[in-house]
Amino acid sequence: MARIRTFIAVDPGPLIRDQLVSLQAEMADTGSDVKWVDPPNLHFTLLFLGEVHERDLLDVCKAVTRAAGSLTAFNASVEGTGCFPNLRRPRVLWVGLKEGRQEMIALHDALEEPLLELRCYRRENREFTPHITLGRVQGDMPTQMLTTVLMKQQAWKAGETMVREVHVMSSELTLAGPIYSVLSRGKLRAE
Repeated sequence: MARIRTFIAVDPGPLIRDQLVSLQAEMADTGSDVKWVDPPNLHFTLLFLGEVHERDLLDVCKAVTRAAGSLTAFNASVEGTGCFPNLRRPRVLWVGLKEGRQEMIALHDALEEPLLELRCYRRENREFTPHITLGRVQGDMPTQMLTTVLMKQQAWKAGETMVREVHVMSSELTLAGPIYSVLSRGKLRAE
């Protein structure tokens, strides 16, 4: 039986996505060797499940729908830049959340338990940090200009979005980059 590379995500919406693309362009002007996330693939990853048996996907989708339905939709302000592991050695460039951060963490936690019970997810050792990955630094040495832009943009704001649903996503790896598809949607309760 087939296995499908699967993750759970929140789509930031087209207006936020446009702001993220503008920020990517500003960072790209630094000349650093960065593999940028394609605009349609910009999202908040809540949980990465990895390879899930096709026979288990229906149970995953049902669990996500139930967990999402137990929480209320919330407003999220997408703002602030950062990087993992740190500014001296940036490898992953991201933007975070201010308003809605605790609600996003609660959503992650509500999804984690039923997926652990299904044995299709292993808890990560690190604490969940809500963020949207903009790109991954490819070279060994990022430019000083990239670090300067990251520091300058720590207060950057993309705007607000209403989080009303979560997506169960598939990820097909290709030479041109990953292709994401929505497998199901779990709606949060109306405000």
